Amino acid sequence: SDTTDPTPVPEHLTGRIELREARFRYANADGEALRGVSLSIEPGETVALVGETGAGKSTVLKLLARFYDVTDGAVLVDDVDVRDFRLADYRARLGVVPQEPHLFTGDVASNISYGRPDSSAPRVEHAARAVGAIGMVGAIREGFRHPVSERGGGLSAGQRQLVSLARAELVDPDILLLDEATAALDPASEAVVLAAGDALSRRRTTVVIAHRLATAARADRIVVLVDGQIAEQGTHAELITVDGVYARLWAQDGAAIIAAEAEGLDRSSVKAVS
Repeated sequence: SDTTDPTPVPEHLTGRIELREARFRYANADGEALRGVSLSIEPGETVALVGETGAGKSTVLKLLARFYDVTDGAVLVDDVDVRDFRLADYRARLGVVPQEPHLFTGDVASNISYGRPDSSAPRVEHAARAVGAIGMVGAIREGFRHPVSERGGGLSAGQRQLVSLARAELVDPDILLLDEATAALDPASEAVVLAAGDALSRRRTTVVIAHRLATAARADRIVVLVDGQIAEQGTHAELITVDGVYARLWAQDGAAIIAAEAEGLDRSSVKAVS
């Protein structure tokens, strides 16, 4: 909810993010999902969150999107506590791409323009082209007018993800929150979706939950969460040189991912980080 005197949200956010000793506990939970997380993200930086299930990755994204507010500490964007922004105006500057895209009955074009329903056909096409989804649209029956049923029926998993990424591009967000979902895709579709995610995050502050270590390795910085706390952070090159959580995960799974890419194997057989 909004404060009685909210801080105006500028037309464009620079995208500087800070979690300051952020703590969060879900209702009826035994313990805290986040336990004093402090993290600074610079404008335009892409940060990948890595960790096992329950480590706190999704909670970080939910706090940034203000689906929840911290129980202690603060989340700041452009040095303003996000609780002080008018919620609708703040959310309008975000692009949120969930692991399972929320698609609706209509067609491909109306699903891309969901966040900007007054968008012209050229703008919708531009958004699809910007994330590399235009080939997908051209390959399906009726293109942008291809019918989509509730929850994305009529499209494959990869096609649904591309529509969701094009939708985020059309909103033109300053901050992108991406729950990467490629584990169920075939190698060709995964490559297209990863490239689309890269195009969308370019020039935007991006926080991505990386279920695949190959995705984490592409980020400017990797933050490893363990039991609601930051265990380590750094670039891929930095983290694989220390005997830490990420290096052990990479030694176990990263080499297999690289081998699968080199040999053109189906990476669905390669373990993904939960």
